[in-house]
Amino acid sequence: MQLHFSPSMRSITISSNSNNNNNGFIDLMKIKVAARHISYRTLFHTILILAFLLPFVFILTALVTLEGVNNCSSFDCLGRRLGPRLLGRVDDSGRLVRDFYKILNEVKAGEIPPDLKLPDSFDQLVSDMKNNQYDAKTFAFMLRGMMEKLEREIRESKFAELMNKHFAASSIPKGIHCLSLRLTDEYSSNAHARKQLPPPELLPLLSDNSYHHFILSTDNILAASVVVASTVQSSLKPEKIVFHVITDKKTYAGMHSWFALNPVTPAIVEIKSIHQFDWLTRENVPVLEAVENQNGIRNYYHGNHIAGTNLSDTSPRKFASKLQARSPKYISLLNHLRIYLPELFPNLDKVVFLDDDVVIQRDLSPLWEIDLEGKVNGAVETCRGEDEWVMSKRFRNYFNFSHPLIARNLDPDECAWAYGMNIFDLHAWRRTNIREIYHSWLKENLKSNLTMWKLGTLPPALIAFKGLVHPIDPSWHMLGLGYQNNTNIESVKKAAVIHYNGQSKPWLQIGFEHLRPFWTKYVNYSNDFLRNCNILES
Repeated sequence: MQLHFSPSMRSITISSNSNNNNNGFIDLMKIKVAARHISYRTLFHTILILAFLLPFVFILTALVTLEGVNNCSSFDCLGRRLGPRLLGRVDDSGRLVRDFYKILNEVKAGEIPPDLKLPDSFDQLVSDMKNNQYDAKTFAFMLRGMMEKLEREIRESKFAELMNKHFAASSIPKGIHCLSLRLTDEYSSNAHARKQLPPPELLPLLSDNSYHHFILSTDNILAASVVVASTVQSSLKPEKIVFHVITDKKTYAGMHSWFALNPVTPAIVEIKSIHQFDWLTRENVPVLEAVENQNGIRNYYHGNHIAGTNLSDTSPRKFASKLQARSPKYISLLNHLRIYLPELFPNLDKVVFLDDDVVIQRDLSPLWEIDLEGKVNGAVETCRGEDEWVMSKRFRNYFNFSHPLIARNLDPDECAWAYGMNIFDLHAWRRTNIREIYHSWLKENLKSNLTMWKLGTLPPALIAFKGLVHPIDPSWHMLGLGYQNNTNIESVKKAAVIHYNGQSKPWLQIGFEHLRPFWTKYVNYSNDFLRNCNILES
């Protein structure tokens, strides 16, 4: 590049004669300087600066063109590209992110190298990166391997936790077992523990329909004491309460001792064992005997719960539901006993049946005033409510609709209802064939090797009571306190009956701590039998 000044300094010519101009073409730039408008010194400095800057501008323009700046269609675009370079600042973050996404997609689609050694911690990962100078792809493979390993370990731990919880829920706590043994021993040595319940003068009230009759079927003495105590203490008319507690032969003596030594006056309590009901014979209950004695059934409930289960194809939530359905209580006659209430209490017209894991918090006498409109079973429906886990149950949740017999006879969208607190019109029940339908479907399920539903009391009852259920207000019966710990406490306080259905029973260590006080408030921890069995308030 050359500068030519005219003798008068009125004009300056800038010329460039580069090596590329082999044809002799010369680039000229001629500047005329107007008189009296600008000093020669200023003009000289300006031209000098331009002379130094122009080569750099040419070079940058060439670089930008090579990088694709020719795609820009406006000066604004070109400015955005050139500006950072002219100022010495180049932002490559966008290109880096795009390159990283590309690498991640390659790693996602590829296989983790078998010889890749995965670090055990983030610190080790950083150390390995520094020492071995891994490229970005190897780093991404290591991250993927670490995350997949962590996911497997978490999943295995979750399933192990569910199994341990299932075993804990199925076992009998040492204190409750001790209580049963001590009270049984008391029955044999203490005449007061053997006194007749109720006294002879009150026997006619056991079949008096002007009283409010509650039926409870259980072999858990401590749980039974809470159900009875909470019902009586919450009642506005405790003198009108009659409790019929049904238990098995091994628990009868201990159950009788408890209520004989701890009366709940003015309420009346009757204790009966299954073997004391003449009606409960093999001829009348053939299916239930088969359920208890069939090896396949017993192995299903007491065998290996992991065998045959593909844990990779199921979620922890589904696995928990399957474990819950395999509780050994489902093959106990005590659990099926509710289907025989009209025969076991032939003189009663209306009763409330309670499970042993409920707590009564409000007077239940208004239940007898509910008009069931000719239906047999007054129950809370479980297909609608705020709790999506507990109150979202329809027939599809209980039955296998791939079985042709189920698909042909049932509607998967039909609303389910809850056991645990039910008002039964036994007078209307006796005009139906509920028991026969119940037995028939149990037999079909046994013949199909439990493929229609996993054995339990509710699925066959949903079929047997079909069309005979009268929905009652959900505030009467709140479920799910044994399923999840995020139960709304304010809703618990307002419910008439709270139900700890699920594995986390309040008398177990796996019970939810913040829900347990609603149950323990009805336990008399000062009782000598409880203290001697180390059943203490936590």
